[in-house]
Amino acid sequence: MILGADYVTTGASNDIERATRLARSMVTKWGLSDRMGPIMYDEDDGEVFLGMSAGVKPKAVSDETAKEIDEEVRKIIDQCYEAAAQMLEENRDKLHSMAEALVEFETINAEQIDDIMAGARPREPGSTPPGPGEGTDKADDAAGESPIGGPAEET
Repeated sequence: MILGADYVTTGASNDIERATRLARSMVTKWGLSDRMGPIMYDEDDGEVFLGMSAGVKPKAVSDETAKEIDEEVRKIIDQCYEAAAQMLEENRDKLHSMAEALVEFETINAEQIDDIMAGARPREPGSTPPGPGEGTDKADDAAGESPIGGPAEET
């Protein structure tokens, strides 16, 4: 989307695999397709029996039904892709701000993402206000207690 078709990488392959598996489960296991209805078309992966190869599943549906399932999966993936592309396009400024924050800070937390989504520059990671129950008083530090997951103390 940003760099164009000439710069497509394989970085999204796991995302594509997971999205496809989820869409296929929606159609074949969970009955979430109006076209295919509330029927389970996919059998659970079971034991390999004599005469069956590992990794080769017996065919549980007709060729026509398999084609319809593939069409429904494709429809779900295409609709979700279009929705995601539209959201990213409508929020291109936030996408660029998030990329810049990642270059600057290497990681970003929820508060920084909230800043970006509100149209503000993300705050420095250490300037995040303390949460409920976390004191900012140095006396708390003197007791030797620090919040779990808090920043490491400099020595």
